[in-house]
Amino acid sequence: MSAQHTISPRVLGLSDLGKILQGDCQLNLSQESKTRILRCREYLDKKISSTSEPLYGINTGFGSLYNKNISKEDLERLQDNLVKSHACGTGPEIPSEIVKLMLFLKAQSLSYGYSGVQLETVERLIDFYNHNVFPKVYEMGSLGASGDLAPLAHLSLPLIGLGEVEFKGKTISSGEMLEHLHWNPLHFKAKEGLALLNGTQFMGAFGMWCTLHAHRLLTLANTIAALSLDAFDGRPEPFDQKVHAIRPQKGQWKVANHISQLLKGSQLISQTKKHIQDPYSFRCIPQVHGASLDSIHYVTEVILAEVNGVTDNPNIFPDDDQIISAGNFHGQPLALSMDFLCIALAELGSISERRTYQLISGTRELPNYLVANPGINSGLMIPQYTAASLVSQNKQLSTPASVDSIVSSNGQEDHVSMGANAALKAYRVTNNVYSILSIELITACQALQFRRPLRSSPRLEEFVNTFRGIVPFMESDRLLHNDMVSAEKFLKEVTLGIVDGDERLF
Repeated sequence: MSAQHTISPRVLGLSDLGKILQGDCQLNLSQESKTRILRCREYLDKKISSTSEPLYGINTGFGSLYNKNISKEDLERLQDNLVKSHACGTGPEIPSEIVKLMLFLKAQSLSYGYSGVQLETVERLIDFYNHNVFPKVYEMGSLGASGDLAPLAHLSLPLIGLGEVEFKGKTISSGEMLEHLHWNPLHFKAKEGLALLNGTQFMGAFGMWCTLHAHRLLTLANTIAALSLDAFDGRPEPFDQKVHAIRPQKGQWKVANHISQLLKGSQLISQTKKHIQDPYSFRCIPQVHGASLDSIHYVTEVILAEVNGVTDNPNIFPDDDQIISAGNFHGQPLALSMDFLCIALAELGSISERRTYQLISGTRELPNYLVANPGINSGLMIPQYTAASLVSQNKQLSTPASVDSIVSSNGQEDHVSMGANAALKAYRVTNNVYSILSIELITACQALQFRRPLRSSPRLEEFVNTFRGIVPFMESDRLLHNDMVSAEKFLKEVTLGIVDGDERLF
């Protein structure tokens, strides 16, 4: 049975977003949201009919054309023209899972009743979501300031029967899709095109996806790091709570506690050590992972605030008889937080690659490249190269997009956020970190086998046994690409209960 989520004015939390991310979730609109939408639209229609004063984007042009008045008979054509003229995206198509999140976020933002759209418009966005109708949206075109104009124009085209969609695994015209589902194209009323195109739902969708996966990656990074520490015959003292109590960084303390819990009952961690100290990539796991944890916590707060907000313009306040043109579409909060997330996740990947390198280096009584007969066998030599290339790319992608701005709209939009570019980078970094951690997991599990008959903790052994059902021990060289693909899929799908037990990291 599909999960159900009701779009309403209530505040959404991280667990709500996790449910939305599931592929089988179905949306519906609450009666309270319907009432708010209808009331706002009724107010706007009356306002348009009773006033001759300029209302930005409603009876005026857009951007630097704000001083051009539009006749009442042309108000609906103005909105159609806006959507058509702004659909200027280019580059690769974005994944359908991100388009689906865009549909949800746009419907959620419009449901608060401050945007002046028709009820039918919000309901059609929800229909698209529930029927897996994914408008073709392209990576490039948004400056992240007047909203994600170009991507949201492409998202909106199929509402009026234009553009293309992905439907049932095929690319078809929007007209074909509407005919197949027995739907009529919508006819936008005044302000609707602007309400659809102004907003942060492109960068917000990427941000939501990346943030949810960042939580998962942090937990997985801790688990795999604990396994690597045990396989490397590392020392437990750097995770002692007395150390972290005298430096009260919250993330550091939580990570140290998590690692200690994961290692509880390990024969390896409790055996007498021959070495006095471990390299930083093991000894400083709490400090490095903990800093990323704190950063992810901050990014999560920004994303949740955005999901629970209204980001189009102008905003309509029926109770106060006001229509206010302001700047809620500006993506600066998302731009900065996505740049921050790039750095935080890149660091998880960077320290992971160092642990991989240490494990294959032939130290601590482990064989070179973790394989019998090194020489005839290269073992796990080259996966570390792949991890290094991904780490290097993440460093490049961590150069902030938010420090850039290019003037647009003839100087009217003179400071933009570039948040869409920041969000695209974060998406790439997030996926790269899955690949890097999958390589460390393969390496740590391989190294663990050379420590037998000693065993790691019950929890880590359970995790390894589950993984070994997918990627077996490597006796001699084999096609490792397939192992890496399987390991990455495992990390994206494994039940986190196996990984993190009852710990609450966030």
